[in-house]
Amino acid sequence: MAELILVRHGQANSHATDEASYDKLSDLGHEQARWLGEHMQGTNPHFDHVITGTLRRQKETAASMGYGDTKVDARLDELQYFAMAAALEAEHGVPTPNEPTEFAAHLPLMIKHWAAGTVTGVPETFADFHKRTTGLIDELGAGHGRILLVTSGGVIGTILRHVLHLNDIAMAKIMLQVMNSSMHRLEYVHDTLMLGSFNATPHLDTPGREHARTFV
Repeated sequence: MAELILVRHGQANSHATDEASYDKLSDLGHEQARWLGEHMQGTNPHFDHVITGTLRRQKETAASMGYGDTKVDARLDELQYFAMAAALEAEHGVPTPNEPTEFAAHLPLMIKHWAAGTVTGVPETFADFHKRTTGLIDELGAGHGRILLVTSGGVIGTILRHVLHLNDIAMAKIMLQVMNSSMHRLEYVHDTLMLGSFNATPHLDTPGREHARTFV
């Protein structure tokens, strides 16, 4: 069975107000990815496959890690947060957050409406998002080898919901905790897909890198 290493992209443009302007790494995001790549080179650098979504920030993360020759699979693409937040505001009067503290309260509420199907003007239903992300994991997990997947926090949270049988609010809390450039390991134990590690950031443990432990 396969061993799957999920990596969230490095810090993107945290001041963005739309999908397009968010979709690029900050200077710190490139540095986070480079440090992670150096850590992997010093520990276990081999992967049978390296796969990213189609998003720029995901591809840039893999490249800064030192993995330029990657496969691309759109099933690793992130949920479209800004479009979903706009739909939630239009349909339920929930204002789009302007500050990180507001985002921490907003995301669980948005996920609750999205999963329940009570916000309709969204680019993708929760059922479709869940199906594509978990379908990819089930497909890859049935194969063999060590596979690196460079993706985003919402995808990681949804996959962990699938693996750990979490409810929607627990999934939202997981999404909020996924750090930029963090690693999450999935492996099969007795034919059951299990979580081996969550939110690992050994490349940020070096003194002087405290500023690089970011969530947004």
